[in-house]
Amino acid sequence: MTDITEGQAAPAFDLSTDGDGRVTLDGLKGKSVVLYFYPKADTPGCTTEGLDFSALADQFAAANAVVIGVSRDAVKKLDRFKAKHDLKVVLGSDEDGAVCEAYGVWIMKKLYGREYMGVERATFLIDGAGVVRRVWRSVKVKGHAEQVLDALHSL
Repeated sequence: MTDITEGQAAPAFDLSTDGDGRVTLDGLKGKSVVLYFYPKADTPGCTTEGLDFSALADQFAAANAVVIGVSRDAVKKLDRFKAKHDLKVVLGSDEDGAVCEAYGVWIMKKLYGREYMGVERATFLIDGAGVVRRVWRSVKVKGHAEQVLDALHSL
């Protein structure tokens, strides 16, 4: 498993996004990037997290930051998820799991004694030069978007 640490260069990414778009780390040079990974679109925790980041979207934009939520869901599912909940963040599709692997969030999980591979809820704050400045792992959704915004302001 890749262990991304603060102060290292962020792994490059190139993702298909909702609305038939693309987003790359290189294309965001000069902006801060909030890259948050979530297990599955349109599930309760993931919806709450998307809504929380969306509620603060204007404040992230004012701080010259782009918020990107990444899951292994197909783009069509992301389009429905975004429209259904009026999300204001970019949703990236990592269907092949390459970006999840690069960031070390494709992990063994356990639920009711059953083990399976899944996406860890984690967030990476990347500065305008492409350096990882903060890492949150095993994220608890409540209050997380505010924590990330506070960290962004302290860069």
